[in-house]
Amino acid sequence: MDSKAHVCTVYLLLLFAFTSEALPNTFDVTKYGAKAGSDITKALLSAWKEGCAAAGSGKVVVPKGKYFLGVVDLIGPCKGAMHLQVEGTLVAPAKASQHSKNSWVTLRYLDRLTVSGGGAFDGQGEIAWERAHCGDRCKTPLPINLRFDFVTNSIVEDVTSIDSKQFHVNVLGSKNLTFQRFSVKAPGHSLNTDGIHIGRSEGINIINSNIVTGDDCISIGQGSKQVRITNVRCGHGHGISVGSLGKYEKEEPVSGIYVKNCTIYDTDNGVRIKTWPALYGGTASNIHFEDIVMQNVSNPIIIDQMYCPWNLCNRKKPSKVQISDVSFKNIQGSSRTPTAVQITCSSSVPCKDIVLSNVNLKYTGSKGSAKSVCTNVKPRIIGKLIPGGC
Repeated sequence: MDSKAHVCTVYLLLLFAFTSEALPNTFDVTKYGAKAGSDITKALLSAWKEGCAAAGSGKVVVPKGKYFLGVVDLIGPCKGAMHLQVEGTLVAPAKASQHSKNSWVTLRYLDRLTVSGGGAFDGQGEIAWERAHCGDRCKTPLPINLRFDFVTNSIVEDVTSIDSKQFHVNVLGSKNLTFQRFSVKAPGHSLNTDGIHIGRSEGINIINSNIVTGDDCISIGQGSKQVRITNVRCGHGHGISVGSLGKYEKEEPVSGIYVKNCTIYDTDNGVRIKTWPALYGGTASNIHFEDIVMQNVSNPIIIDQMYCPWNLCNRKKPSKVQISDVSFKNIQGSSRTPTAVQITCSSSVPCKDIVLSNVNLKYTGSKGSAKSVCTNVKPRIIGKLIPGGC
């Protein structure tokens, strides 16, 4: 089954599961004292508690308007399917010190969850991005806008994450979770604000979405399996990344990653796989990028097994992560650096089964000719490779 058919099947199954139940019990936060322009933390938690405990399915509604919201954990398991319908804009505490943990809104241990409504989660991240420059010296972790921990058979659609202080979305330990028509909005200078980060999860689908942020649009960490990214526009940050991998001991394998029919523009990287040198082993396999348009991207295609930000590693020792069965097919557009294709593999465990098929990337600058550079790997070339060199 191809990736498009898989996504459609998953969506239809989820839709059938949600609509097959009786009409949900509705819990409007205004019935619990919420008013536009005020703090609705207690009202939302009260509505969620009753909705979660109700027989059948429950719908918690935040009507149109602007509301202030403190740190909340929306936790299951619930008696039935849950629907969080956010029609208004929820605004986070401005200062990171006002957050008691490294997340703002956490959804955890839920099955058949829907988050929708056309509303927004505004993380007010501007102050936090300035503090992010301090790196490891920062003792208080910056909060993530939305955490999905151990969420299964669920859909997030038609909502927006704005100016998160750290990652916009973090997905952990989840299965069969779809993001559809999901938007991320943050400026290019927002630090460490990955749009959607996925770890130790399976069957994650990101489709028909628009992600503009200062870091990776989508980052895929250890233990991610069967991740499908289709028709996503990605701008201003670091592109779509697998990794970084190999930083921690006993990382779980990454496999079954499909990125198709996406546009990446004005980013530092396009599609990337990155692993740390010297540290720990692992595997990344069955990874495929297809029908990707690059617009003004610094490094359109990159495998970097010498990834070492802030010099926090030993570059003299090779990566121990094995990368295999990776394809780049029908990749076209423009590179703003001469090296449009850079595949730097480990000298200890060289990449295996790397395919470049019908790649056409043009350098738009004036610093020499465009080139492709491949180290510790001899990729299989199918059709054209422009620029040549590998």
